Amino acid sequence: MVRSRGRSGARSAGRAGGVSGDGLSPAAERGRHRGWFSAVRSTVGGRSLAGQVFVLQVVIVLLLVVAAVVALVLQVRYDSTQEARNRSVAVAEAFANAPGTREALDDPDPTEVLQPRAEAARRATGVDFIVVMNTDGLRYTHPKPDRIGKMFVGTLGPAQAGGVVVEQITGTIGPLVQAVVPVEDPDGEVVGLVSAGITTDTVGGTADRQLPLVLSAAAVALALSTAGTALVSRRLLRQTHGLGPDEMTRMYEHHDAVLHAVREGVVIVGDEGRLLLANDEAHRLLDLPDGAEGRRVLDLGLAPETAELLHSGRMATDEVHLVKDRLLAVNQRPTHLRGRPSGSVATVRDSTELRALSGRAEEARERLDMLYDAGVGIGTSLDVTRTAEELAELAVPRFADYATVDLFDAVLDGGQPEPATLVRRCALSGIREDAPLYPVGREIRFVDSSPQARALKGAQAVVEPRLDEAPGWRAQDLERSVQVTEFGIHSLIAVPLRAGSLVLGVVSFWRSRKGRPFDSEELALAEELVARAAVSIDNARRYTREHGMAVTLQRSLLPRRLPEQNALDVAYRYLPAQAGVGGDWFDVLPLSGARVALVVGDVVGHGLHAAATMGQLRTAVHNFSALDLPPDELLGLLDELVARIDQDEGQDADTAPVTGATCLYAVYDPVSQRCTIARAGHPPPAVVRPDGTVEFPDVPTGPPLGLGGLPFEAAELDLAPGSRLVLYTDGLVEDREHDIDEGLELLREALAGAGRTPDETCRAVLEARLPDRQNDDVALIVARTRALGADLVAEWDVPSDPAAVARVRAAVTRTLEEWGLGELTFATELILSELVTNAIRYGGEPIRVRMLRDRSLICEVFDSSSTSPHLRYAAMTDEGGRGLFLVAQLAERWGTRYLPAGKVIWAAQPLP
Repeated sequence: MVRSRGRSGARSAGRAGGVSGDGLSPAAERGRHRGWFSAVRSTVGGRSLAGQVFVLQVVIVLLLVVAAVVALVLQVRYDSTQEARNRSVAVAEAFANAPGTREALDDPDPTEVLQPRAEAARRATGVDFIVVMNTDGLRYTHPKPDRIGKMFVGTLGPAQAGGVVVEQITGTIGPLVQAVVPVEDPDGEVVGLVSAGITTDTVGGTADRQLPLVLSAAAVALALSTAGTALVSRRLLRQTHGLGPDEMTRMYEHHDAVLHAVREGVVIVGDEGRLLLANDEAHRLLDLPDGAEGRRVLDLGLAPETAELLHSGRMATDEVHLVKDRLLAVNQRPTHLRGRPSGSVATVRDSTELRALSGRAEEARERLDMLYDAGVGIGTSLDVTRTAEELAELAVPRFADYATVDLFDAVLDGGQPEPATLVRRCALSGIREDAPLYPVGREIRFVDSSPQARALKGAQAVVEPRLDEAPGWRAQDLERSVQVTEFGIHSLIAVPLRAGSLVLGVVSFWRSRKGRPFDSEELALAEELVARAAVSIDNARRYTREHGMAVTLQRSLLPRRLPEQNALDVAYRYLPAQAGVGGDWFDVLPLSGARVALVVGDVVGHGLHAAATMGQLRTAVHNFSALDLPPDELLGLLDELVARIDQDEGQDADTAPVTGATCLYAVYDPVSQRCTIARAGHPPPAVVRPDGTVEFPDVPTGPPLGLGGLPFEAAELDLAPGSRLVLYTDGLVEDREHDIDEGLELLREALAGAGRTPDETCRAVLEARLPDRQNDDVALIVARTRALGADLVAEWDVPSDPAAVARVRAAVTRTLEEWGLGELTFATELILSELVTNAIRYGGEPIRVRMLRDRSLICEVFDSSSTSPHLRYAAMTDEGGRGLFLVAQLAERWGTRYLPAGKVIWAAQPLP
């Protein structure tokens, strides 16, 4: 066309006369310039067709520019608001689901944990605020600290029900767009709310900043469009004059050459579904027959879907069609030419190679996603078997059709793996459940030629691309290998589970659905996947070992059987935590005078240190109880012991202090039917009366052991026979879902509906209160009281007169005859004679003698003196000092018990 215009211009100039330096005369040159200006004036004035087109185009361009500016401004404002809504929702959900957010809500001071995180997230994401609140809308965080602790402004109902709220309101920092999302626990219960938002100033600022640029661009576009329209009109004015048939023919030839030279098929179809035009590339891609133009596209032998698309004339954008071995992307637009039949124009592009590259990129992305999911989803628990199951479940069906995990037995128990031993199948996952692979729990000994044995021995992954051609694998189990190949499994990768230098087992990946075998890239992916899982399995193995050691130590330190006594019927339960061994403990200690001590304690923390500390405290309570101290004094001594232990261990950076231990000590006397209780930071006891009523007596609580500085107080309870005293640790009444007040109320309900025996009570309480997987140890003791009848107790007041000793002996003799214990008369008279004589000589009034018939015969002498006699060996020339020696020889046990108003010297003899 340029050449055509050049020749036409030359002919016009030749007709005008003389010639200038470029072929035109000066007059012709001036005439050409005058003609150009005249053309412009004509164009602008609209007197010609080109001028009318120019005016119309300018008006259309102006309207389009104005409409575009208005639409763009509105769109920018809408997009800014929408972006604010989307960003506030995204930031709120990300912070609500962030690790640690839900746990922080259970913290005693959520603001201390969440405020710095919220501010850091706010600054990083560009929002104006991130507010964390409880389910009632009470703020824990806010950019303005003075707003913390106040109620949130906005709609919370849908978020409290588990939904998402997005709204535009006027809040404490002005008009804003905010979103409120819930924070849910693993059971789906809403435990908190998170709100994020952006103020209207921030949203509007984005649009205002973009408005000058938009207006400038519109002005430039209008100027350029006007200039372009003027240029097009001028050229149209010039080009339409003098254009002959040769030039039109040449234009068609150029158009035809370009049409058939492009690398994209062009197809024009008429309104009756007839093919009007197809260039060479369309013939090649669609495999059109010769003479296709003019025929109906449905009769050209095309694929049904492709023929239907071309015949319908509907709009299509990058619609992919399979034509033989090619993937063709088809774009089609209908044409509606005024005054002419309608039809459609379609372009066809070969996207086979592009699709192949895209497929490989998608496959690589999926592999990266799987490795990321492996890092997040494998090792969620410290259980070896569960971790192996997570690995198998992740690999199927994303990487393999079946996955098996085989571990050495020692690994399952937390020990060191022994390569020469059998392996056990711990996990099996597959797309079908009827695969003929070894089942879970099966012990397997791999033959040396099998891929799994080679992987274990060489600590390197082994791939078997075709199992039907692998004699080493078939040698493992000839019958089963035939079943496996007939089932359709045809390829295998065996990867050893290595943790450092240890080989824990082997993971096998099996393929059945895909026809191609595993390749080298998939082998590398399998190694990376198993390497990540091996770390988690080894961590679970180490934890299993340490947990087993701690459980063994803990159980060895707890009482193996309850001592024999008649004051209480006792039943107990001890359940260690699933996630780690704690320091809960209990004991039942017979005391003098047929009394029994019950003790329960808790060392804060888990692991070996907590279990070992529990053993120290239990031993100390055993020793202190031998002194027959009151409960409050015993806790005072235990508090001093814990403080000394803390001082000694505080010098060792690797040893945690004991501070945080709690204890409850109770002494029950079956004669007086009274129980004396003191506690150090421990939950209160529960008492179930014989009529079934449940109460939590008001026992003064002291600080936990080891803090020091405050004395302990004791409380006395009168317990009728048949009452049940319930002692427990905090793991029974406290957890993440319930505080201690709610836990005590639930315990009250469980005790009210329990049976009357201690064992039935223990069973009912644990069934009602114990969660499926407790996070803390639980120690529970239920003791039903008995009374020592008046017919088994004899008591006399003794005056401070040596002659009264004879009367005491006579009364003792009568009582023993009534009890049928006449054969103990001599020893009992001698013991009481010595004890009463010492009380008269060295003690103070009043003096009382009491004799109890329990599991042994107990003789007690009380006087008001606090001076205790001491056992010694008298010399041959000594006149005294042999009394207590005789008592110690005749009695099974003897000792001294101090009371607020004196002391009791007691001696116990075994019954015949």
